[in-house]
Amino acid sequence: MSEIENRDVMLHFRVSQSELEIIRKKMEDGGVRSMSAYLRKMALNGYCLNMNYDYPRQISVLLRKCSNNLNQYSKKANATGSIYAADIQDLQERLDEIWATQKESLRVLASLS
Repeated sequence: MSEIENRDVMLHFRVSQSELEIIRKKMEDGGVRSMSAYLRKMALNGYCLNMNYDYPRQISVLLRKCSNNLNQYSKKANATGSIYAADIQDLQERLDEIWATQKESLRVLASLS
């Protein structure tokens, strides 16, 4: 359907009060403010998703920290010719945290299907 197509056909249907409350709750959870937009989206696509980007943001923050640490360790190794085991352990812990966050993110996404 084109964006400029006129919507000149009206659809009417009845719902119970409890169904209306469920529809409004789902609409609110989906971040949709317009009842007609929500109902149209549901009728055309069958679902509305309100994506939570907390996990990808957290992964990005962790990757940035990890890459910054790796850069610092590389500079230290170039300057001194060695790197400390504690530095490697710190980097490994950060990588483990990234993997744990990634796994949780995938678990949440899998539960949507």
